Amino acid sequence: MLTLTRLFEFCSSHTLSRPEWDQKQNLETFGKCSNPNGHGHNYTLEVTITGTPDPTTAMLLDASKLSALVEELVVKDLDHRDLNRDVVWLKDKLPTSETLVSEIWDRIDPALRRQAPNVRLHEVRLQETRRIWASRRAS
Repeated sequence: MLTLTRLFEFCSSHTLSRPEWDQKQNLETFGKCSNPNGHGHNYTLEVTITGTPDPTTAMLLDASKLSALVEELVVKDLDHRDLNRDVVWLKDKLPTSETLVSEIWDRIDPALRRQAPNVRLHEVRLQETRRIWASRRAS
């Protein structure tokens, strides 16, 4: 299996809290991440594709096309944004790394299938901090 991975970076803020819970329950569940004023991260996003290389170009997909797709569908919406308030496709969702990685997958996968029928999304990995990341892989 051949794969190609492209790395992206963006900065976002968020807060982890459930509006139906009181401040005490949010603090007990989410700790300092429940700060009502939010907190920020310098995220690193890895998008990995797999497939059969084009016989003419010997590439799975031109990396610039993958970059343009992810920038348009994901990064421009997330970079320097408040994930709780500014991102329409995250409305009413708790912006954990797990939620983000799943929502990012759901945005990229159909567009990638339309643009490059020989390629499939293999993995989306989102690193929130040096020690925390979430990923979703094709099953």
